[in-house]
Amino acid sequence: MRGRIDNFGDLLGPMIVDEMVRSRALGRPRGRRRLLAVGSILKLARPGDVVWGAGVNGKSVDHDADYSRVDVRAVRGPLTATWLRDRGAEVPDVFGDPGLLVASLWPATDAELSATRRLCVIPNLHDAHLYRDHPDAVSPRAPFAEVRRRILASELVVGSSLHAIVVAEAYGVPARLIRPGREPLFKYEDYYRGTGRSTFTPADGVDHAVRAGGEPQPVWEPTSLLGAFPSDLWRRAQSSPWAMHR
Repeated sequence: MRGRIDNFGDLLGPMIVDEMVRSRALGRPRGRRRLLAVGSILKLARPGDVVWGAGVNGKSVDHDADYSRVDVRAVRGPLTATWLRDRGAEVPDVFGDPGLLVASLWPATDAELSATRRLCVIPNLHDAHLYRDHPDAVSPRAPFAEVRRRILASELVVGSSLHAIVVAEAYGVPARLIRPGREPLFKYEDYYRGTGRSTFTPADGVDHAVRAGGEPQPVWEPTSLLGAFPSDLWRRAQSSPWAMHR
């Protein structure tokens, strides 16, 4: 996983993996294999790496490399799957951004889901300067807990941050993509197709997004993605003698 953290979406991968490891009572890593989970980071994959729910960035679709020795367990969506297969990888039909698991890993309370704001605007990092003065804007550099709180408190989430859309939809909050200024649509289409939606309609701005409302909710369930989590990368935590003999 990436060491550099640019925005709240970059925090999701390590947070989700850590929580999966904790919830499955896994122990120390078995070796030094890298896990690529969450984000458009597959250009960084090297032989022996494991992929779980990551995707391709539209800026990298022309990147040509041999992925035949990359261990793919799940990918964000079918566009990423095709891209990897064209480069020699074996890819199962297991789709979904692990960000969709946030609602099961960190359930929301009824109080948190009681909307107190009409709107939450979360742009992609490259578009953040365009919304700096918007009263409903949330910085993509804000901590995940703050972004989550604002999403849960809103009736509608709009913006060009892919993971704002993912997290909102994970909690059942309606969301609409605003057409990004610099990001190709590839990763967004990959996500929507991976969650059962063959079409989607980006808005041209906040007002347009509000008029349009949220996209249809994902047609997706987590069983396959959860089952594909690479638990084999960790040792099973040993029960303590105290726990065994109580």
